[in-house]
Amino acid sequence: MTAAGSASQPGLATGAEPPAGHGVRHATRLALVVGALGVVFGDIGTSPIYALQTVFNPADPHPVPVTEASIYGVVSLMFWSMVVIVTVTYVLLAMRVDNDGEGGIMALITLLHRWKQQRGRKAALTLAALGIFGASLFLGDSMITPAISVLSAVEGIGVVEPRLEGVVVPLTAVIIVVLFVVQRKGTAAVGRAFGPVMIAWFGVLALLGIRGISGHPEILKALSPVYAAEFLFGHFHIAFFALAAIVLCVTGAEALYADMGHFGRPAITKAWLALVFPACLLNYMGQGAMVLEDGSAVSGPFFLLAPGWARLPLLVLATAATVIAAQAVITGAYSVAAQASRLGYLPRLRIAHTSAEQYGQIYVPWINWLLMVSVLTLVFAFRSSHALAYAYGMAVMGTIAIMTLLFLYIAKSRWDLPLWLVLAGGAVLLGFDLLFLAANFTKLVHGAWLPLLIGLAAFTVMVTWRKGRGVVTAERERREGPLRACVKQLRAELPKTKCVPGTAVFLNRGKLTTPLALRANMEHNHVRHKQIVIASIETKPVPRVGDEDRVSEDFLGFADDGIVYVQIRFGYMEVQDVPRALALLDRDRHEGSLHVDEATYFLSTIQLRPGDQPTMAMWRKHLFIATSRITADAADHFRLPRERTIIMGSQIEV
Repeated sequence: MTAAGSASQPGLATGAEPPAGHGVRHATRLALVVGALGVVFGDIGTSPIYALQTVFNPADPHPVPVTEASIYGVVSLMFWSMVVIVTVTYVLLAMRVDNDGEGGIMALITLLHRWKQQRGRKAALTLAALGIFGASLFLGDSMITPAISVLSAVEGIGVVEPRLEGVVVPLTAVIIVVLFVVQRKGTAAVGRAFGPVMIAWFGVLALLGIRGISGHPEILKALSPVYAAEFLFGHFHIAFFALAAIVLCVTGAEALYADMGHFGRPAITKAWLALVFPACLLNYMGQGAMVLEDGSAVSGPFFLLAPGWARLPLLVLATAATVIAAQAVITGAYSVAAQASRLGYLPRLRIAHTSAEQYGQIYVPWINWLLMVSVLTLVFAFRSSHALAYAYGMAVMGTIAIMTLLFLYIAKSRWDLPLWLVLAGGAVLLGFDLLFLAANFTKLVHGAWLPLLIGLAAFTVMVTWRKGRGVVTAERERREGPLRACVKQLRAELPKTKCVPGTAVFLNRGKLTTPLALRANMEHNHVRHKQIVIASIETKPVPRVGDEDRVSEDFLGFADDGIVYVQIRFGYMEVQDVPRALALLDRDRHEGSLHVDEATYFLSTIQLRPGDQPTMAMWRKHLFIATSRITADAADHFRLPRERTIIMGSQIEV
């Protein structure tokens, strides 16, 4: 699974087409489809490397016998899983619910928060918390995906040359280190090659599948749901446990939804239905046909589909494809973390935009190094894709089940559907998801505990940060005092206060309270600037805000004393560039210029200490304070000029 945040061009954010001729529109559509192939489908497109092999792994604690009935049943279940979970749940249904063009679990959470504000429903708040846990599970997915993807490809060395099996883990570690080290340089140049590489990859998947099917064409009968039903209900004691591995064929399904805003629903739908789905299906069926012919091929059915001379080139191509899959989920992790930060579930994170043309390409250093250490730990701890597969399925199905639940609630609210229809459809979709999820719980002691532990840890950090942030904000507001009273005092003391030329911009949390830096300047320095701008930042529950709605000003009752309150609005996916936003206001002002190019910016910083107040458990207080230490520098976050920024501090107990 990837989250919103993969490479995209701002002008193509929602798949909109330019008002040009047919040729330009066709080229735009094609570019979007190729871009989607390179970014969206890396994860699900590399699942054929390990999915079927994992199902029939003899070392599985609940092994699936290699029989004709089980092979037909597994291949049929894979086909119908992709139909129900990917095609129906995501492509046909979920992608029709968006937050101003954006998709993904974080977009659904913002919709739930908006619904909560409008209707005050407790259900929306509960589901939003569940959604945060789903986003937390995605962080576990982001750690497991690079490890299992690259490991599964490099393990092909054992098929090409068995004597080299000992280099699999070290070589995987080297590839992963290089992958994370180059993140800071950006992936714009590499990104342009992603689409063609993945087109070649899916073409090879299809050709290999056809080669396998030609040896045993009877495998095509597995397209019938009868085989899936017979295996599931006729051999439930085997099929139920097999579901924990069959789910691997839908890993990355969330990426289709999460990247909808970058490529548009039509482009993703066309890429899935026209190329990705058929290529993956053909390959799974080809592997199944080969295993029917030779049961020993189950040890490495993907690479054994290729003739001997082609296995080394296939190994290289598979490694490239898995690196692309890992790249996509890493970028998604950056985006989920950035969105969580802007929605108040994480502290400010330092975010670098690595491409001037492609909006969604960002780099979050703290997340990058955390992921690298975690992925390397998983590689050396589990040492094989088989062992990691049990952990992978839990992360995937947990996220998918939560997304389905959120979608059903929002779809009912947005489309005003009859309750019976939502319950009937939800029973089918959720029943499918929960069956897979229950199967993965049987692997709890074999690795499925890992994503749950990671998700629980990330969830605890996020809800603790949100709670602690509320506590600190309340205490801060008490100390700051009312803004209007402070402005009134400033006006009253204007004759006896030293006034210096220039503009001072005080960043504040809202319109009701006084910036701590402004109060300190008044009480200790007894000085004020000729122009005072009190600016607050509002993160709207939409991806982007237009320049026409970016800023608004309020003179707080007077327009001739140089004091103005400015509200600046950003979408949750935007860079919060305060000087640029103020320049928009300066451009449209009629009452004197703010001289933003020469303004001095004042920031209020808080030093946190654990106190005796019964606000949170003591361990959560220490966790909150520890989390605050990764907060990005405010001047960098708001793009303030260093040489004209002054920081004034205060201490608060939580």
